[in-house]
Amino acid sequence: MRIKYSAGQKLGQFVGLGVVGGSAFSFMCLYKGNEGFYRGLSNSLHTFMDGESAHKAAVWAFNKGLYFRSRLENNPKTAINLWGLDFPNPVGIAAGFDKHGEAVKGLTDIGFGFVEVGSVTPEPQEGNPKPRVFRLSEDQAVINRYGFNSDGHLMVRDRLKKLRESSEFSGLIGVNLGKNKTSPSACDDYVSGVTLLGPLADYIVVNVSSPNTPGLRSLQGKTDLSQLLTAVLKARDKLSLSRHLPILVKVAPDLTDEDKNDIAGVLTSSDTRVDGLVVSNTTITRPESLISQEQEETGGLSGTPLKSLSTSTIRDFYRLTGGQLPIIGVGGVSSGHDAWEKIIAGASLVQLYSALVYEGPPVVSKIRRELEMLVEESNFSSLSEAVGSEHIHEDISNVGT
Repeated sequence: MRIKYSAGQKLGQFVGLGVVGGSAFSFMCLYKGNEGFYRGLSNSLHTFMDGESAHKAAVWAFNKGLYFRSRLENNPKTAINLWGLDFPNPVGIAAGFDKHGEAVKGLTDIGFGFVEVGSVTPEPQEGNPKPRVFRLSEDQAVINRYGFNSDGHLMVRDRLKKLRESSEFSGLIGVNLGKNKTSPSACDDYVSGVTLLGPLADYIVVNVSSPNTPGLRSLQGKTDLSQLLTAVLKARDKLSLSRHLPILVKVAPDLTDEDKNDIAGVLTSSDTRVDGLVVSNTTITRPESLISQEQEETGGLSGTPLKSLSTSTIRDFYRLTGGQLPIIGVGGVSSGHDAWEKIIAGASLVQLYSALVYEGPPVVSKIRRELEMLVEESNFSSLSEAVGSEHIHEDISNVGT
């Protein structure tokens, strides 16, 4: 006997099938890393979540394993060896995303070749008053004025120690160090970071360029930077590790030519020579198109507006240091072409942040695939050969010596 359904029952069945079908479709898009789906999902989430809440939700998801692993294999042609470390691919996540070392494994699993946590300060601190993150979708920019909110050295040390002891993790970790807002001694703060977190890090970054901590950028001055690096390098040597611990310095993009010359001189000096540079931090420069949107809010600006400024600064520091110091290029990387521009300008590795906010995890694999294609189409047999290649006709052999 044929069963007859009422109009309400039929509507319920239709809705139910729609929900099941929609859920199945969404699951497949998430599983396959559909870039358009993730981009639309990100935009939808940001319509009812402020920037900081969305950021915290993303870190929580990576921490809890709520993600799909990247299925893209690493290509030997884009692998990079630096400082005795084998980077499986050159695309990393910049400091500022995982400030407290909570999502390292998840970020590694979605395809990043290395993860930089921090900035980490000695003592826990809240950072600047909220709101602290503003998302400007039209220009693919993020204004961040966190101000080194941190769980502190001890908490981050415990998390990294647990991660290192896990048999499920074998990725590369950089630790970005900052100073407490009210600290009387910047040197003591950075030395503490090297001492406590150095043994758990693959490299250390001395961050003296955030625009959100009063007085921090003044540490890029020649005298202050020399004193700071002298103390940091001594602390590194006192660790007596069985391996070399690279020390890098993160600089601002909005430096004068004189500033860049002074910084390059300090970084290549025999007494204060470091292992590399991170170029660059967020900018305090504002394109006219963003002034009205941000309503004159202060803070560092990252994303597309930083792209050309960052690449120009990479180019300058590569030339000023004679190509002697490896550079990690940061700022406006959302495609393989963006990364390639920084690599030929002098960067050996690149990092992104804003692109992950706007496009979701698939952007990592997308950038890696596009980089692989660019290497294949070039005259270089590997990505490492392309580093600084736009300077090939310049004589920089005596620069920085």
